[in-house]
Amino acid sequence: MASSRNEMRFHIHSVGNIAQVTRALEAVSTSKARKATKLLKATRPYVERAWKVVLHLARQPDGASVHPLLEARRDPKQALAIVITSDRGLAGGYNMNVIRKVLKNFNDFPRPVSYVAVGKRGGEMLAHREKDLLAEYSKLIAPADLKQISSIGNLAIERFLDHSYDEVYLCYTEFIDRFVQRVVIRKLLPLEVVFGEKEIDSYNQTHPTRAIFAYEPEKNRVVDAIVPRYISLQVYAAVLSAEASEHTVRMLAMHSATKNAKELMNSLKMAYHKTRQKDITNEILDISSGAEMLQEGNPNR
Repeated sequence: MASSRNEMRFHIHSVGNIAQVTRALEAVSTSKARKATKLLKATRPYVERAWKVVLHLARQPDGASVHPLLEARRDPKQALAIVITSDRGLAGGYNMNVIRKVLKNFNDFPRPVSYVAVGKRGGEMLAHREKDLLAEYSKLIAPADLKQISSIGNLAIERFLDHSYDEVYLCYTEFIDRFVQRVVIRKLLPLEVVFGEKEIDSYNQTHPTRAIFAYEPEKNRVVDAIVPRYISLQVYAAVLSAEASEHTVRMLAMHSATKNAKELMNSLKMAYHKTRQKDITNEILDISSGAEMLQEGNPNR
C-alpha cells in the first residue's frame, strides 16, 4: 500500500512539473503572439499602399507587359510552392494543417512542383514524403525581419525570371483573430492584378478619373523598384501572419494542456487521499482486531 501511495505522489509531482512548464510556455507564447500581431497590423497599411501603386501601374495602357513579374506564361511547366510552418512543435495541429492543405492541393497538380520550406517542421515533413525540396529556411529571427525574409522573396523572383519556374505559390496560415486561423494558398507569381469590385471602388475613391499618369522618375524605374519589393512584402506579411497564428495556436494549446494537467493533478490527489484514508482505516481495523484478540486471550482483563 505504501509503495502504491509513493507512486501516486510521484505522479502528482510529475504532473505538477508539467503544469508549470505548460504555464510558462503559455505566458511566452502570449507575449510573442501579441508582438507578432502588433507588427502584422503595422505592416498591413504599407502593403495596401504598395498594392494600390501596383494597381495604378497595371491600369496603364501597357499594364499587362509593364514588368516580367506581371506576365502570365501561356504554357507553364514547373511550379514552386513556398510553405511556411514553424521550427518548433507543441502547437496543436498547426504544422500538420499546413502540410495537409499543401499535399491536397499539389499532389495531383497538372505540373511538377518544387518546394521552399520556411520552418524546420515543414521541411522535415516534406522531406519525409520525398518531395522536391529546393531550399529550407529555419531558425529565423523572431519576430520576422524584413531583410532576412527578403532573401526568400528574391529567390522566388530570380527562379521565376530565369524561367526555372513558371508559377510561384505562397502557402501559410492566415491570422484572422485569436480563435480563427486558416491555411491559405495564394499565387505569388506571376502577380495577378484582378480588377474586382473592391479594387475598382478603392481605385475610384483615390482617382475618380482613368487618366494616364506621368511618373517621375520614368515609369520603368518605378516599376522595377516597386514590383519586386511588393513581392517581398507579400512573403514578409505571410511570415508575420504565420508567426501570429503559430504563437496563438501554441498559447491556446498550452492553456488547454495546463488546464488538463491541473484537472489530472486534482484527480490524482483525490485518489491519493482516498487510498491513504483506506489504508489508515485498514490499519485501525487491524489494531482493533489485535486488541480484541488479546482481550479474548486474557479473560482476567
